Amino acid sequence: MSHVDVMSLVGSAVPETLRADGYIACWFVVVDGVMRAGPFTSRDAAGASQAIWQLELARRQGDGCSLLA
Repeated sequence: MSHVDVMSLVGSAVPETLRADGYIACWFVVVDGVMRAGPFTSRDAAGASQAIWQLELARRQGDGCSLLA
């Protein structure tokens, strides 16, 4: 089964478009080590996306489909 995590970026690692808007941190959803969603400007939004990825991957695990294809 895939491993879904939330990764944070801080400071100069934050995309320029977000830094220009005053954000100094952002979050991404990472599936098996690959960024799949984001950047998010709140941890809560990233957590919600993480939950959706986990549910969808669990749902598809048995039928051979994959979001990662």
